[in-house]
Amino acid sequence: MSESTVSTGTLSSMRVSYEAGSLQEGLLADTWHEQLRIWFDEAVRSEVPEPNAMVLATADADGFPSSRTVLCKGFDERGVVFFTNYTSSKSHDLTATRVAAATFPWLTLQRQVNVRGTVEKVSSDETAEYWAVRPRGSQLGAWASPQSRVVTGRDALQSSLNGIERRFADAEKVPVPPHWGGWRIRPEAVEFWQGRPDRLHDRLRFRRNDERWSVERLAP
Repeated sequence: MSESTVSTGTLSSMRVSYEAGSLQEGLLADTWHEQLRIWFDEAVRSEVPEPNAMVLATADADGFPSSRTVLCKGFDERGVVFFTNYTSSKSHDLTATRVAAATFPWLTLQRQVNVRGTVEKVSSDETAEYWAVRPRGSQLGAWASPQSRVVTGRDALQSSLNGIERRFADAEKVPVPPHWGGWRIRPEAVEFWQGRPDRLHDRLRFRRNDERWSVERLAP
């Protein structure tokens, strides 16, 4: 039996019955961000690994998609925020299309939350506030890394970091790079997904129509 046959057979038999909970309309919070806070806090209490990790999906100007995992660093009624290099591939996509989607994959709770909407850069004050609590090493790395660009090797990155360390060796505080900051996804729709037996999952979506929000159930 070939290795590919074994792999395919193993994958086809992988199956989990989702029985951890349910999601009913009457138990939802009044707003999507309040419901996200409830589920996020439960993920933290349940010790889900990196509960603020979310899979960010973007597309370039030609519609070619990309996805990667980023860390959510804040959310409120305005939207969901993450930070990155403004010269990165994801930022080029966001600048070109002004839309994105992100999914929180809380697999151990048999839950996920999908946020979809338009994007905007956060204010310089918001960026500075978050930058101030980043570890110094992460701050230096943001200066050193030409994110998403081709480099000749790991040594090139280390050499760049060494140069940045020397540049700011006498600086008590490392300034925010001009090419770095936050993006906010302003939701048009937020779906809360709870796994259920027999693949009849609960899917409840907050959807915005102008400035009003409604809740609708989606078939699994």
